[in-house]
Amino acid sequence: MQQLHAYWRMEYIEAPRYPAAMKRPFTELPALGDDRTALIVHRSKLSYLILNRFPYNPGHLLAVPFREVTELDQLEVTERTDLFEEILVAQRILREALRPEGFNIGFNLGQAVAGGSIPHLHGHIVPRWNGDNNFMPVIGQTRILPQSLEATWEKLNAAAAKLTKAP
Repeated sequence: MQQLHAYWRMEYIEAPRYPAAMKRPFTELPALGDDRTALIVHRSKLSYLILNRFPYNPGHLLAVPFREVTELDQLEVTERTDLFEEILVAQRILREALRPEGFNIGFNLGQAVAGGSIPHLHGHIVPRWNGDNNFMPVIGQTRILPQSLEATWEKLNAAAAKLTKAP
């Protein structure tokens, strides 16, 4: 029998569930003032990119508006424009750092039915590679991530700095 080690899974199992740890994590994390601890990769004027703590794939980013809303139509036009620009920035960062072959990009809208446990809005930017998913998520109900969040943050942060450096 082969052993499968999903070292990150225990962190997920033991992690305090919101709202126990933070009442409003998507507004509280940017206010920490420590982007490494918060796993924030990039900030724009009205939104930011943060690593998903429990990703589908390495580099799975969330694009989050600073102003807390639950629906796309609650965003002002400038906020929607900024949020979608952040999604494009995410793609550039991920291409530079991880060289994915494609992306899944989308929003989960609606609280419980869409998978959200905290009322908020965010977009998912998931890098994809040919053959990145096998039978494990379907049959074993286990995701295998080959890189830690911290190592992924380092790569993405370096790529973000390189891409956003003023000439």
